[in-house]
Amino acid sequence: MSDQMNVVEITKPGGPDVLQSTIRPIPQPRAGEVVIHVAYAGVNRPDALQRAGLYDPPAGASDLPGLEASGVIVALGDGVSRWAVGDRVCALLPGGGYAEYVATPAAHCLPIPEGLDMKQAACLPETFFTVWSNVFQRGQLQAGERFLVHGGSSGIGTTAIQLAHAFGARVYVTAGSDEKCQACRDLGADVAINYRTDAFEDVLTQAGGADVILDMVGGDYIRRNLKSLAPDGRLVQIAFLQGPKAEINFAPMMMRRLTITGSTLRPQSDLAKARIAQDLEQHVWPLLARGRVAPVMDSEFDLSDAAHAHARMESSAHIGKIVLKVAGDIR
Repeated sequence: MSDQMNVVEITKPGGPDVLQSTIRPIPQPRAGEVVIHVAYAGVNRPDALQRAGLYDPPAGASDLPGLEASGVIVALGDGVSRWAVGDRVCALLPGGGYAEYVATPAAHCLPIPEGLDMKQAACLPETFFTVWSNVFQRGQLQAGERFLVHGGSSGIGTTAIQLAHAFGARVYVTAGSDEKCQACRDLGADVAINYRTDAFEDVLTQAGGADVILDMVGGDYIRRNLKSLAPDGRLVQIAFLQGPKAEINFAPMMMRRLTITGSTLRPQSDLAKARIAQDLEQHVWPLLARGRVAPVMDSEFDLSDAAHAHARMESSAHIGKIVLKVAGDIR
């Protein structure tokens, strides 16, 4: 194996065109880490935020974008016992996924679910870790509750719809076109709201309110989300595409016992991410193996064409996940 690899790096903060191919040394595993020969890498909104200079990687992480990948383990760091060279895995990454090889904590790797290929597996970690930790751990969504997810046709949205439906919630979504609304219904959404023509807060209020809302929009949606919650409802914030500031009357929060919470995944400790991985393997991976849930695929681009993948994502025309083909479906 050569000691050099092809990567895509961020040359400076800016638009998709600042993503450029170059050559870098192959990473070496530290204690507790593995090195993965990357088959496919997922493309996610945090990658675009990092590219724009708005989301710095954690200390010690690769400066290359890419928070999830699938592939084959080619090297083990000291203390790694579960995995062996040659194992096929998907993994949550601290960064570095836009490359032929990437290092990540071994505890953040998961086996590729039975019946899924490498391309599908690359779409699992970032979205499933995010949805599980926010909707089910922080939001405490229960069977029979009403759940609203904004951006239902996004990678996060399509994952949240399927998991909430599989665990018995009544699922509401917002999306920006009738086509996207139908795609959400096909995945298990009970009610799909075209936000360009209907006010989601009116729909939810008439239904009795949402018990849990997963939001990545922010801005004025924060106020509208609080209006949409049922008594004891929980708003879980994971991003702020329309900004992190809003003017809110907090009195209804007290009267209706509302909770606002949220998180970002990348800065959390290795131990916290390992615990999410354990939960996913126990509760969600069997659903994937049985076909109860599955990643929704939008499009594939070559690693060297990452700029076009980012442009596709930022157009918001996609439905589901966008992936970069690195080595392909390697064995």
